[in-house]
Amino acid sequence: MTNARTFNTLDLDALLASRALLMVGGKGGVGKTTTASALAVRAADQGSKVLLVSTDPAHSLADAFNRPIGNQPTVLSPGLTALELDPDDEVEAYLERVSAQMRRFATPDQFRELDKQLRLSRQSPGAQEAALLERISRLIDEDSHDYDLLIFDTAPTGHTLRLLSLPEVMAAWTQGLLRHSEKARKLGQVLGHLTPEKSIDSPLQDPTEHATSGLDPRSQEVADTLMARQRLFNRARRQLSNPSHTAFIFVLTPERLAILETRRAVASLREHGIPVAGAVVNRVLPETTDSAFFAARHARQQRHMEELASALGALPRKVMPLQQDDIQGLDAIRQFAKLLKNTNH
Repeated sequence: MTNARTFNTLDLDALLASRALLMVGGKGGVGKTTTASALAVRAADQGSKVLLVSTDPAHSLADAFNRPIGNQPTVLSPGLTALELDPDDEVEAYLERVSAQMRRFATPDQFRELDKQLRLSRQSPGAQEAALLERISRLIDEDSHDYDLLIFDTAPTGHTLRLLSLPEVMAAWTQGLLRHSEKARKLGQVLGHLTPEKSIDSPLQDPTEHATSGLDPRSQEVADTLMARQRLFNRARRQLSNPSHTAFIFVLTPERLAILETRRAVASLREHGIPVAGAVVNRVLPETTDSAFFAARHARQQRHMEELASALGALPRKVMPLQQDDIQGLDAIRQFAKLLKNTNH
């Protein structure tokens, strides 16, 4: 049985060398931004061209590196570029694309009403997540060609799981919406090919190629747009599910709530077919201390480490010690990154 002191060590250098996409996630406040940043700095220092992306609305990358970053690619050091996705900006960009498409087909009166509905949808549930998913998918599918490694500093676990499940949700929603309209029956039949199980990438093998030929121009464009978007989601999802391409790393602290959330999240990601490579156990107290307070804290942590061993089982782990000071700025992150290569046992 795996215990608190005996476990398989997570080889982070091997992941940096062998994967093109790393997702770093976990409960808020456990050090995942620091860990993601350290991994990115280490990979860049080893010669890789790295894009570090924050998808968490409460961005911490700029704080970690102690410099502005924002929603445009920002070079932080040789080989390392960072980007903080802004949910509001992503919603605006997405709605602008929708509005431009509607303008080509709607009358002025129709467009005014549609534009009003679009403005209202800015605050609708799921609008930010849907827009973020499209941007993340494009980064994975298109921008990845410009980099050796993409590292995502993801939002807290629940947000990430919803992002990963949206392709199936949106496919079902689109088809259900179209079935309510008799006029859209033909289009609905065409879009039936958009489910994740049926969708394919190559236009040469596309079963919808001739199915759209009988549609009017507006329905044709809607079909083309929805099919292209759903294929994008499915390509990104397939890359996320490819264990030779992608690895998900959890960051947690030896505390009960973080352990419980990580156990649930690992199970959920595995259920979704996302490869989980291991966990970084952060802020572990040293064995020896001359303070009764910290001795008690250490004893409590050790009990949680036993719980963690039971919760994570054989999942490889990397134990990171509690640091004396806040980790801020490139030099401090680089020093933290050096600890990632040390062997735990």
